[in-house]
Amino acid sequence: MADKDGLFRAGHRERLKDKMLDDKLTSYEKLELLLTYAIPRRDVRPLARALMARFGGVYFVITAPYSELVRVSGVGRNTALLIKLVGELMLVSYRERVTDGQSLINPAVLKEYCRRLVVGKSVEEFYVLYFGNEMRLLKTELHNRGTVNYTEVYPREILKQALALNAINVVLVHNHPLSDNSFSTEDIDMTNAIETKLNEFNIGLWTHYVVTANGIVHDIRATAWLKKSAFFEK
Repeated sequence: MADKDGLFRAGHRERLKDKMLDDKLTSYEKLELLLTYAIPRRDVRPLARALMARFGGVYFVITAPYSELVRVSGVGRNTALLIKLVGELMLVSYRERVTDGQSLINPAVLKEYCRRLVVGKSVEEFYVLYFGNEMRLLKTELHNRGTVNYTEVYPREILKQALALNAINVVLVHNHPLSDNSFSTEDIDMTNAIETKLNEFNIGLWTHYVVTANGIVHDIRATAWLKKSAFFEK
């Protein structure tokens, strides 16, 4: 019986590989196939289902913290590391495209890169992206890490770094770990303060993104109700 089970698993995995090459795998099956490389001698379909149910989708599986992944029954160190590696490689690929100036050609690349910086984080993290000519990324910097609902931000330090890098534009991004809410009043005031400081030296604030607990990205320049703020009156 064990041999038959082994033959079935081997045959099933080969079918998954063939479907992958034919571009016929569902999202769930792609996760299942990935798991086979970490767990070669076990049926991983139940584990794939458990991960999807726990995190709500493939995207949230590969962006989940390591500490949360290993809490799922059946996920060991190697499996969690493989899943995290996929997420990290995707982040690297977006960073390379932004560095090559793709943020100007395709703003969706920049938006997705910013999402991947902070999605799934358990506390607020505030990043600053510094750009040179043609919106080429010069540096991605973790400006500060805070609590579940607050991060201290220092406009003077952002300006200092921008001047040191000879940056022309700046992009801000932070997360809301506990909600899907857009920009708070404090977020708007802080954005205005940073833009005012940058403008003293003719450095532009390209935009500010907030990434919510469910991975929604709010763009301060595209959020209609914010247009009454001073940020849109300049």
